[in-house]
Amino acid sequence: MTLSIVIPVYNEKETVLKLLKQLAAVDFGVDAEIIIVDDYSTDGTREILHSLKGQTLTNIKVIFKDKNQGKGAALRRGFDQASGEIIVVQDADLEYHPQDLPKLIKPILQGRTSIIYGSRFLPPHHKNYFRLHYLGNYFMAWLFRFLYPTKITDPATCYKIFKREILNKIPPLRLNGFEMEPEFTAKVLRAGYQILELPIQYQARSLAEGKKINWRHSFKYIWTIIKYRFIND
Repeated sequence: MTLSIVIPVYNEKETVLKLLKQLAAVDFGVDAEIIIVDDYSTDGTREILHSLKGQTLTNIKVIFKDKNQGKGAALRRGFDQASGEIIVVQDADLEYHPQDLPKLIKPILQGRTSIIYGSRFLPPHHKNYFRLHYLGNYFMAWLFRFLYPTKITDPATCYKIFKREILNKIPPLRLNGFEMEPEFTAKVLRAGYQILELPIQYQARSLAEGKKINWRHSFKYIWTIIKYRFIND
C-alpha cells in the first residue's frame, strides 16, 4: 500500500519545517507522500512553504489556498490531491509525535481494520493537556458513545488514519472548520465502520503558544455530533 500524509497548515512558521524533519526520520515501511495545504497563512508560513516548493522535492506537494476557510476545507483539498491508499491526518503544531505513525498504520497494513484513531486518553495516560480541553474532549467522547454505536475515547484527535476508499463510501464532507472532525467521525460510524483506537503521545500547547481551537468551538462540535446522528447528509 501507499501512504498520503495530509497536513493542513495555518500560521505555523515556527513548527512546519521541524515537523517535516521529524516525518523524514520515520520509517513507514511503505511509500509515502506528504501533502501540505496552506490555508492562507499570514505569519510567514506561506513564504517558507514557497521556498520549500522551489526545492522540487519529489514526495512533497504544497498547495496554496487563495483564502482562509478553515481546517476542514484544507483537509478536503488535501484528500482530493491524495494518491495513497491510506490517508493520515497530521497537524503541523508538533503536539503529536510522528514516531507514533508506524504503529498506527500497522493494523491497516495487516488487514485488521480500515480506520484507526490515535487516542490521547488510552493508557498509558499522557497528562500533557490543559484541564478545560480535557473536559471538553471527555464530554464529546461521552456524547459520541451515547448517540452512536462506539466506544471511542478521543473523537477530536488529529491522528485519523484510514483507507482512502472510505471517503467514497460516506456522504461527502461539507464543513469547513474544526467541526469537520466530528462530522467525519459521525459519518464513518453511521456507515458502519468500527474505529480502532491506539494510544499515542501528546504534548499540548497553550493558546499563547499558538493553539487555535478553544472553548467556543465546543458548541459547533456538539451540534455537529447531534446533527449527523439524525441527518445522513
